[in-house]
Amino acid sequence: MTISRDQMQREQVCELCRQLYALGWASGTGGGFSLRDGDRIYVAPSGVQKERITPDQVFVIDRDGRLLEAPFPATAPAVPLKISACTPLFLHAYQLRDAGAVLHSHSLNACLASLSGRRFRVRGLEMMKGIDGAVADRVLEVPILDNTPHEHELADALREAIVHNPETSAVLVRGHGVYIWGRDFIHAKTQAECYDYLFAAAVRLRQMGIDPARLDRRLGHQGEALQEAAS
Repeated sequence: MTISRDQMQREQVCELCRQLYALGWASGTGGGFSLRDGDRIYVAPSGVQKERITPDQVFVIDRDGRLLEAPFPATAPAVPLKISACTPLFLHAYQLRDAGAVLHSHSLNACLASLSGRRFRVRGLEMMKGIDGAVADRVLEVPILDNTPHEHELADALREAIVHNPETSAVLVRGHGVYIWGRDFIHAKTQAECYDYLFAAAVRLRQMGIDPARLDRRLGHQGEALQEAAS
Protein backbone atom coordinates (compact mmCIF):
# COMPACT_ATOMS: atom_id res chain seq x y z
CA MET A 1 0.00 0.00 0.00
CA THR A 2 1.42 3.37 -1.03
CA ILE A 3 1.41 6.08 1.63
CA SER A 4 0.77 9.60 0.39
CA ARG A 5 3.30 12.35 1.00
CA ASP A 6 0.75 14.14 3.18
CA GLN A 7 0.26 11.05 5.35
CA MET A 8 4.02 10.62 5.69
CA GLN A 9 4.41 14.15 7.06
CA ARG A 10 1.55 13.64 9.51
CA GLU A 11 3.04 10.41 10.78
CA GLN A 12 6.46 12.05 11.08
CA VAL A 13 5.00 14.73 13.36
CA CYS A 14 3.50 12.00 15.56
CA GLU A 15 6.76 10.04 15.67
CA LEU A 16 8.81 13.08 16.63
CA CYS A 17 6.30 14.02 19.33
CA ARG A 18 6.61 10.52 20.78
CA GLN A 19 10.39 10.84 20.76
CA LEU A 20 10.23 14.24 22.48
CA TYR A 21 8.00 12.72 25.13
CA ALA A 22 10.38 9.76 25.61
CA LEU A 23 13.25 12.22 26.14
CA GLY A 24 11.28 14.00 28.85
CA TRP A 25 10.91 17.15 26.76
CA ALA A 26 7.11 17.10 26.35
CA SER A 27 5.60 15.85 29.61
CA GLY A 28 2.10 16.86 30.62
CA THR A 29 1.13 17.88 27.06
CA GLY A 30 3.96 20.48 27.09
CA GLY A 31 6.29 21.23 24.22
CA GLY A 32 5.49 21.12 20.53
CA PHE A 33 6.67 20.15 17.08
CA SER A 34 6.13 21.21 13.49
CA LEU A 35 7.70 20.44 10.13
CA ARG A 36 7.51 21.94 6.67
CA ASP A 37 7.02 20.26 3.32
CA GLY A 38 7.27 22.93 0.65
CA ASP A 39 4.75 25.59 1.61
CA ARG A 40 2.75 23.26 3.85
CA ILE A 41 3.54 23.28 7.57
CA TYR A 42 2.34 20.40 9.75
CA VAL A 43 1.71 21.35 13.38
CA ALA A 44 0.86 19.20 16.40
CA PRO A 45 -2.28 20.14 18.34
CA SER A 46 -2.24 21.94 21.68
CA GLY A 47 -3.17 20.34 24.99
CA VAL A 48 -2.90 16.76 23.71
CA GLN A 49 -0.53 14.22 25.25
CA LYS A 50 2.36 14.24 22.82
CA GLU A 51 2.90 10.48 22.95
CA ARG A 52 -0.71 9.88 21.89
CA ILE A 53 -1.10 12.27 18.95
CA THR A 54 -2.48 10.61 15.82
CA PRO A 55 -1.98 11.71 12.19
CA ASP A 56 -5.59 12.83 11.84
CA GLN A 57 -5.11 15.29 14.74
CA VAL A 58 -2.38 17.27 12.95
CA PHE A 59 -3.07 20.78 11.61
CA VAL A 60 -1.76 22.00 8.24
CA ILE A 61 -1.06 25.71 7.67
CA ASP A 62 0.87 27.81 5.17
CA ARG A 63 3.92 30.02 5.84
CA ASP A 64 1.65 32.93 6.76
CA GLY A 65 -0.22 30.85 9.33
CA ARG A 66 -3.40 30.42 7.29
CA LEU A 67 -5.22 27.17 7.99
CA LEU A 68 -5.09 24.77 5.04
CA GLU A 69 -6.44 21.64 6.71
CA ALA A 70 -8.08 21.18 10.09
CA PRO A 71 -7.81 17.90 12.02
CA PHE A 72 -10.26 15.17 11.04
CA PRO A 73 -10.13 12.67 13.94
CA ALA A 74 -12.19 9.52 13.49
CA THR A 75 -13.58 9.96 17.00
CA ALA A 76 -14.62 13.49 17.88
CA PRO A 77 -12.72 14.67 21.00
CA ALA A 78 -14.68 15.92 24.02
CA VAL A 79 -13.00 19.31 23.54
CA PRO A 80 -12.29 20.59 20.00
CA LEU A 81 -8.63 20.43 19.06
CA LYS A 82 -6.63 23.64 18.95
CA ILE A 83 -3.45 24.26 17.00
CA SER A 84 -0.27 24.49 19.09
CA ALA A 85 0.08 27.74 21.02
CA CYS A 86 3.69 27.69 19.74
CA THR A 87 2.56 28.26 16.15
CA PRO A 88 3.24 32.04 15.96
CA LEU A 89 6.78 31.36 17.22
CA PHE A 90 7.31 28.46 14.84
CA LEU A 91 6.34 30.70 11.92
CA HIS A 92 9.15 33.16 12.64
CA ALA A 93 11.75 30.40 12.16
CA TYR A 94 10.08 29.32 8.92
CA GLN A 95 9.79 32.86 7.59
CA LEU A 96 13.15 34.25 8.75
CA ARG A 97 15.38 31.16 8.57
CA ASP A 98 13.62 29.03 5.96
CA ALA A 99 13.56 26.24 8.57
CA GLY A 100 12.35 22.77 7.65
CA ALA A 101 11.32 21.84 11.19
CA VAL A 102 10.92 23.62 14.52
CA LEU A 103 10.48 22.10 17.95
CA HIS A 104 9.72 23.45 21.40
CA SER A 105 11.24 21.53 24.30
CA HIS A 106 10.30 21.72 27.98
CA SER A 107 13.50 19.88 28.86
CA LEU A 108 14.57 20.30 32.49
CA ASN A 109 18.12 20.96 31.24
CA ALA A 110 16.89 23.81 29.02
CA CYS A 111 14.75 25.19 31.83
CA LEU A 112 17.68 25.30 34.26
CA ALA A 113 20.12 26.65 31.67
CA SER A 114 17.67 29.47 30.91
CA LEU A 115 18.19 30.93 34.40
CA SER A 116 21.72 32.17 33.62
CA GLY A 117 21.32 35.84 32.73
CA ARG A 118 20.46 37.20 29.27
CA ARG A 119 22.54 34.68 27.32
CA PHE A 120 23.52 31.07 27.69
CA ARG A 121 27.25 30.77 26.97
CA VAL A 122 29.48 27.71 26.68
CA ARG A 123 32.76 26.71 25.05
CA GLY A 124 35.28 23.89 24.99
CA LEU A 125 32.85 20.96 24.76
CA GLU A 126 33.04 18.46 21.90
CA MET A 127 29.24 18.24 21.54
CA MET A 128 29.29 21.83 20.27
CA LYS A 129 30.32 20.41 16.90
CA GLY A 130 26.75 19.16 16.48
CA ILE A 131 25.49 22.74 16.28
CA ASP A 132 25.61 24.51 12.91
CA GLY A 133 28.38 27.09 12.83
CA ALA A 134 29.68 26.27 16.32
CA VAL A 135 33.38 25.69 17.01
CA ALA A 136 34.44 24.08 20.28
CA ASP A 137 37.16 26.66 20.93
CA ARG A 138 34.80 29.63 20.50
CA VAL A 139 31.98 30.64 22.82
CA LEU A 140 28.55 29.46 21.70
CA GLU A 141 25.77 31.83 22.71
CA VAL A 142 22.01 31.30 22.89
CA PRO A 143 19.75 34.29 23.64
CA ILE A 144 17.41 34.00 26.64
CA LEU A 145 13.96 35.60 26.64
CA ASP A 146 11.90 36.47 29.69
CA ASN A 147 8.82 34.28 29.94
CA THR A 148 5.27 35.59 29.50
CA PRO A 149 1.90 34.43 30.89
CA HIS A 150 0.84 33.08 27.48
CA GLU A 151 2.96 31.35 24.83
CA HIS A 152 1.85 33.49 21.88
CA GLU A 153 2.98 36.63 23.74
CA LEU A 154 6.57 35.49 23.22
CA ALA A 155 6.29 35.76 19.43
CA ASP A 156 7.57 39.33 18.99
CA ALA A 157 10.51 38.80 21.36
CA LEU A 158 11.47 35.58 19.62
CA ARG A 159 11.37 37.31 16.25
CA GLU A 160 13.70 40.02 17.55
CA ALA A 161 16.06 37.37 18.97
CA ILE A 162 16.23 35.60 15.61
CA VAL A 163 16.84 38.86 13.72
CA HIS A 164 19.56 40.12 16.09
CA ASN A 165 21.30 36.73 16.51
CA PRO A 166 21.79 35.50 12.94
CA GLU A 167 24.11 32.65 13.98
CA THR A 168 21.76 31.04 16.48
CA SER A 169 19.47 28.09 15.80
CA ALA A 170 17.91 28.17 19.27
CA VAL A 171 16.29 30.59 21.70
CA LEU A 172 15.81 29.83 25.40
CA VAL A 173 12.85 31.08 27.43
CA ARG A 174 13.53 31.70 31.10
CA GLY A 175 12.07 29.10 33.42
CA HIS A 176 10.26 27.55 30.47
CA GLY A 177 12.26 25.76 27.77
CA VAL A 178 13.77 26.27 24.34
CA TYR A 179 12.84 26.71 20.66
CA ILE A 180 15.16 24.98 18.17
CA TRP A 181 15.00 24.73 14.39
CA GLY A 182 16.84 22.99 11.56
CA ARG A 183 16.78 22.45 7.82
CA ASP A 184 14.61 19.32 8.26
CA PHE A 185 13.22 17.22 11.12
CA ILE A 186 16.40 15.09 11.42
CA HIS A 187 18.62 18.17 11.59
CA ALA A 188 16.33 19.90 14.11
CA LYS A 189 16.24 16.81 16.35
CA THR A 190 20.02 16.31 16.11
CA GLN A 191 20.72 19.91 17.06
CA ALA A 192 18.17 19.73 19.88
CA GLU A 193 19.95 16.71 21.36
CA CYS A 194 23.30 18.48 21.17
CA TYR A 195 21.91 21.64 22.73
CA ASP A 196 20.33 19.63 25.53
CA TYR A 197 23.67 17.97 26.28
CA LEU A 198 25.34 21.40 26.41
CA PHE A 199 22.61 22.79 28.68
CA ALA A 200 23.07 19.88 31.09
CA ALA A 201 26.87 20.15 31.00
CA ALA A 202 26.79 23.91 31.67
CA VAL A 203 24.52 23.48 34.68
CA ARG A 204 26.82 20.78 36.07
CA LEU A 205 29.93 22.89 35.41
CA ARG A 206 28.47 25.79 37.36
CA GLN A 207 27.77 23.44 40.25
CA MET A 208 31.48 22.54 40.11
CA GLY A 209 32.42 26.21 40.28
CA ILE A 210 33.51 26.36 36.63
CA ASP A 211 32.29 29.04 34.25
CA PRO A 212 31.15 27.07 31.15
CA ALA A 213 32.00 30.05 28.93
CA ARG A 214 35.67 29.88 30.03
CA LEU A 215 36.19 26.16 29.63
CA ASP A 216 39.35 25.38 27.65
CA ARG A 217 40.10 21.90 26.35
CA ARG A 218 43.81 22.66 26.35
CA LEU A 219 45.88 22.86 29.50
CA GLY A 220 47.68 26.12 30.06
CA HIS A 221 47.16 29.04 32.40
CA GLN A 222 43.40 29.03 31.98
CA GLY A 223 43.13 25.25 31.83
CA GLU A 224 45.10 24.82 35.05
CA ALA A 225 42.88 27.38 36.81
CA LEU A 226 39.78 25.49 35.72
CA GLN A 227 41.32 22.20 36.76
CA GLU A 228 41.96 23.63 40.22
CA ALA A 229 38.35 24.83 40.46
CA ALA A 230 37.13 21.34 39.65
CA SER A 231 39.40 19.60 42.18
